[in-house]
Amino acid sequence: MSEDKVKSVDKATLLMLEKARKDGVSTIFDRADDMKPCPIGAVGSCCKHCSMGPCRVPMPKKEGAEQKVGLCGATPATIAARNFVRMIAAGSAAHSDHSRDVVEVFLSAAKGEIPGYQIKDEHKLIGMAMDYGIDVEGKEIKDIAIELGEKCQLEFGKQEGKLLGLNKAPDKRKEIWEKEGVWPRGIDREVVEVMHRTHMGVDQDYKTLIIQGTKAALADGWSGSMMSTDLQDIMFDVPSPVYSEINLGVIKKEMVNIIVNGHEPLISEMIVVASQDPEIVEYAKSKGAEGVQVSGMCCTGNEILLRHGVPLAGNFLQQELSIVTGAVDAMVVDVQCIMQSLQSVSKCYHTKLITVSPKGNIPEAEKFEFDEHDALNSAKNIVKAAIDNFPNRKSEVLIPEVKSGLVAGFSHETIDYLLGGMFRASYKPLNDNIINGRIRGIAGVVGCNNVRTTHDDQHLKLIKELIKNDVIVLTTGCSAAACGKAGLLTPEAAKEFAGPGLAEVCETVGIPPVLHMGACVDNSRILIAATAVVKEGGLGDDISDLPAAGAAPEWMSEKAIAIGQYFVASGVYTVFGTAFPTLGSKEFTDYLFNGIEEQFGGKWDFVEDPVEMAKKMIEHIDKKRKELGIDKARERVLFDMEKRRELA
Repeated sequence: MSEDKVKSVDKATLLMLEKARKDGVSTIFDRADDMKPCPIGAVGSCCKHCSMGPCRVPMPKKEGAEQKVGLCGATPATIAARNFVRMIAAGSAAHSDHSRDVVEVFLSAAKGEIPGYQIKDEHKLIGMAMDYGIDVEGKEIKDIAIELGEKCQLEFGKQEGKLLGLNKAPDKRKEIWEKEGVWPRGIDREVVEVMHRTHMGVDQDYKTLIIQGTKAALADGWSGSMMSTDLQDIMFDVPSPVYSEINLGVIKKEMVNIIVNGHEPLISEMIVVASQDPEIVEYAKSKGAEGVQVSGMCCTGNEILLRHGVPLAGNFLQQELSIVTGAVDAMVVDVQCIMQSLQSVSKCYHTKLITVSPKGNIPEAEKFEFDEHDALNSAKNIVKAAIDNFPNRKSEVLIPEVKSGLVAGFSHETIDYLLGGMFRASYKPLNDNIINGRIRGIAGVVGCNNVRTTHDDQHLKLIKELIKNDVIVLTTGCSAAACGKAGLLTPEAAKEFAGPGLAEVCETVGIPPVLHMGACVDNSRILIAATAVVKEGGLGDDISDLPAAGAAPEWMSEKAIAIGQYFVASGVYTVFGTAFPTLGSKEFTDYLFNGIEEQFGGKWDFVEDPVEMAKKMIEHIDKKRKELGIDKARERVLFDMEKRRELA
């Protein structure tokens, strides 16, 4: 155990690492010890875009020494920029292709072609249709839904014009995008153009490269990801606060345990429904189990947590360790952040590794073709395969007795309602409490886990420092899971961890100081919440005016770079930890950390220490408070019910 103290701050993770070692099972933590990252590639100084390379262009060791360039003459700035915007393109493609699948299923559901999927939130459907310029007057819900689905499909292949989702942004922000020439035309077009420009011998100016990268990122954040979130809400319901539990301790020895892992809820939604079918439960009992327990992992887990209260078994670095418990009868994976090592780990136990997406294949895994047109029966077949595997458990079952309670499901709509009430939904109480200083500002803390740093530690140190200083935190993805395991996602956490002003607001409204807003694709919810704060008034007329900042302290995937860039381009000061992929070029890095702010009002930063990261975010928040003229002490008025009624 002593060896693992720096590997994670989570007790369940440490216990399972110890078991894995005893069982002779290699995990990502072991491989990280054996393989160090390439120091040149890590800072963006390696170009492998043609067969003359790879060309490595590290910074000179001595001041004033000649800087190397690639064989074609590409400078470190060009190489770093090409690598950076290719990461943006890959991340944007991942989230937007997820969105494409959602749009296809939504359109089929609207047409009544696929039983099992339906329009559940008509109010949000109508609102989204109006955002997309659809006349809803006098039309049937079915016709509105079909028209919306068809319009959404067009957003991917558009060759000219503008993506419609960006119209939701504040007016000043839209003017900035127009002025800087970054309003994306079509999702696919912007991703393809990044790949063309970064081909050998095409765009060799880091400033124009990042402009194209910005188009691709905005196409992700304000279109692809946002469409996905909105359409999933329409089909599966807008999340509202729900109590559940998190960590490996949610796995149950006497149950058939199914872990759903990945990012697309289309399949996991049906697996949850199938697992509760009385016939399925009886079938599980016939095999000696007490029933079926579905638990989530990563963002697929976050999706079904928000809408059904399904417990979350853990975040990214715990996916192998859930199998190490010996009690997981099937792990069902779709796409994104799935470790190929799951197959070798599952072989050491009895677990069936089941792939369900034609895009996410793993050699030797069991492949189930998921038919959306017969979704429930497809899901039942998967659940039955897990049940049939229950009697095959062959190793010691050891489930850590470690789990925590959490409250999740804080969509933009829910926050609006909680602050103002059903008939007076409003962000005014939030704005007023920011203005009077009770709440210092807002922070979005998101992103993955990274095995190159202590698991969960950066997230928790950063977030605890922020809420201690009266900064309310909005979180998604693996960062949200880290907070849940540490007890930060309950209303009671405000009293223990938050500063006096934030704690008082949380106690009055009945919310945690850290709000779980969903999966990583749901970072678009944070954009909409920020826009709502701007539109409510009193805190400037653009997202860049807000006392707000963003961070991804343990980021690891290309999606994180795309997310970071669309937040920067939306006017947000955005800080990353662990590593930063452009540090091999002083020129390009200085532009991202300073120069880009002149264009977009937001900028990047990199800070390794999470407490220092919090300090810089708070400094930025205080700077914005001063610019707004709200840095002086004011009378603090907390909105009780009488005050809320006045909002009407």
